[in-house]
Amino acid sequence: MPPVPNTRNLKELPKFRDGLSYLYVEHAFIEQEAQGIAIYDQEGATLVPVAALGVLFLGPGTRITHAAIRALAGNGCTVAWIGEGFARFYAQGLGDTRSARRLYLQARAWADPKLHLEVVLRLYRKRFADPLPEGITLKQIRGFEGVRVRTAYARWSRETGVPWHGRSYDRRDWGNSDPVNRALSAGAAYLYGLAHAAIVSSGFSPALGFIHTGKLLSFVYDLADLYKTEVLIPTAFLTVAESEVEVERRVRRALRERIQEVRLLERMVEDLLDLFSGLGLPEEKDLVEGDPTYPGGLWDLEGEVEGGVAYGGDDSRESAEEP
Repeated sequence: MPPVPNTRNLKELPKFRDGLSYLYVEHAFIEQEAQGIAIYDQEGATLVPVAALGVLFLGPGTRITHAAIRALAGNGCTVAWIGEGFARFYAQGLGDTRSARRLYLQARAWADPKLHLEVVLRLYRKRFADPLPEGITLKQIRGFEGVRVRTAYARWSRETGVPWHGRSYDRRDWGNSDPVNRALSAGAAYLYGLAHAAIVSSGFSPALGFIHTGKLLSFVYDLADLYKTEVLIPTAFLTVAESEVEVERRVRRALRERIQEVRLLERMVEDLLDLFSGLGLPEEKDLVEGDPTYPGGLWDLEGEVEGGVAYGGDDSRESAEEP
């Protein structure tokens, strides 16, 4: 067992709606400690009360015990295994909800062309300060979006004095990309990780995108794009304007502060729920969210029927356990 020379304060963690927060850990050992977890690294031990933790990101060099995972899962905390600097999202655990109702809403809207279009329009409307003209086509909207993003790049280049020659980088030759493109890429990966966690924790699927399609993270890109011109682009340019040294590490730190300032994690969840509200789809039913053994329903041509019941041959309808 590593020594425990000091315990750090985690009150500065940004909130993830209604008291939930996120934490990123790398090069550390994590085990259960009482009703929470303890994180051991070169600086000592950090005790984390998992009841208030919404998402735990595990970066490179991290080891975690089975007991710690059980404690996190029991408190509805999403655990995500990611690459350095959020560059990859390898795996995830359960989110905070035990219901599939929001996923059903998302899937029904995704599969219905009219509802799919409505969600696409809602996503685009959230990006623009002024209302979109009536009768505008998707092709025209994409054109407006391109102008909006290019205008944001030009504005922050002008205000910070950081040269801008367009969005261009090569992952195979990362070191030769200019500093602002490296900052934008590192910050985007960080933003995608947070959007992924918000989606999973809220009970939606990261794969069923509406504007973006064909990728397992399509909906992550849809959500993250809502905040790039407000949060990512200015932070990246300001970071490079201060110094071109270690821009990847510094932009992630600056983004964390900016995310706290604008309450972005809370807004992500609110925006997700708003996207599917009022579409004429069945409302979510009340479930015992805190009990993972609470039975769901059974599919039927005439609608969902009660689950957790043994049907056939016995009028007593003895309760049946779900597998």
